[in-house]
Amino acid sequence: MHKKPFIHFVVLLCLLLCGGANWDQFRGPNAQSVGLADLPIEWDKENNVAWRKDLPGRGPSGPIVINGRVFVTCSSGKNQDRLHVVCFDAKTGEQIWHRQMWANGRTMTHPTSANAAPTPASDGKHIFAFFSSNDLICYDLDGNLKWYRALGKDHPKAGNDIGMSSSPVVAAGTVVVQVENQGDSFAAGIDVETGKNRWRIERNAAANWTSPVTMQTADGIDLVILKSSDGVTARDIQTGDEVWSLDNSAGGIPSMVVDGDVLYLPADEFAVWKVSGEKPEELWASNQVRPGPSSPIIANGNVYALAKNILTCADAQTGDSKWKLRLGGDYWSTPVLVGNLMYCVNIDGVTHVVDVSGEDGKIVSKPDIGETVQSSPAVYNDALFIRSDTALWKISK
Repeated sequence: MHKKPFIHFVVLLCLLLCGGANWDQFRGPNAQSVGLADLPIEWDKENNVAWRKDLPGRGPSGPIVINGRVFVTCSSGKNQDRLHVVCFDAKTGEQIWHRQMWANGRTMTHPTSANAAPTPASDGKHIFAFFSSNDLICYDLDGNLKWYRALGKDHPKAGNDIGMSSSPVVAAGTVVVQVENQGDSFAAGIDVETGKNRWRIERNAAANWTSPVTMQTADGIDLVILKSSDGVTARDIQTGDEVWSLDNSAGGIPSMVVDGDVLYLPADEFAVWKVSGEKPEELWASNQVRPGPSSPIIANGNVYALAKNILTCADAQTGDSKWKLRLGGDYWSTPVLVGNLMYCVNIDGVTHVVDVSGEDGKIVSKPDIGETVQSSPAVYNDALFIRSDTALWKISK
């Protein structure tokens, strides 16, 4: 094992074992949707709910948790042109700060979605709040504005009538946004300190809602990996230079997962690639493992994929299916795996808690908060944070 990735692994493991790993982006640490916590398996509006806080606007964006603070984005107003970033104390639910701005890009979305669709990201010092209107706002953790980019003004033809939801990622002092639509499509790497472009590239002019992921090479170079209907490309996150590419058509909604030097790619076929040398090597591909809007989870030597209401477990080495389990409802959020329990929150606010440790998946409970949920939950300090369309919930024993 190479020294630098090994150090990063040890640091992440120590944070998880202490229960204090920041949930710093869409799908949490390393965008893997895996946490370590002692969570309840039953709750309702009165029991095992530490607090519930109303939000000033709507949004499918998920919460992130940094150093004991929960950050959520919202959009409000008839035209969804009021942008909100709200910070809560993770322990008490007390609102610490609330910042607002006017949108400068196109705010049109499908009625079921909202301008606040992308999940924010953090480098531990800043919050990068991105919206479907292509407004990118950087605050420090105390809510002080550091810089603001009206990318919708820089790219006035960038917009999708049903909305955009690609979440930003950040590494090596660079925050990356992937903006793909039928108009002006681009990806940009932006300096976290100054808000200025480090690079910008044109992208395929087609609707795409997937989020980029980051990966580190054996010699310590940070990559950002972008996927769309015209293929997959890995670029140096600081320069934008292409490092390698794949021809796989991979547009849509579910995002990739990186596990060490292996890339799991939800596409027309679910494909798994070992990234080494100048060109990735395909390990296997299968049309039997195909997630829906939810992104896959890689853990315990398995691939877990949720499509509509069918949860599939397959061998991560071969792609061979192990079991399938029918859940209730429809799912837009990506589940989280905590130990042997997978928390799958459907659009009606019902969480199917699934034990994945046996030969077959088993539903152990179905707690219901009775509110619409499209966002992916976060895990932090023995608590599950669920963002509904109108409120933020903290679930804990």
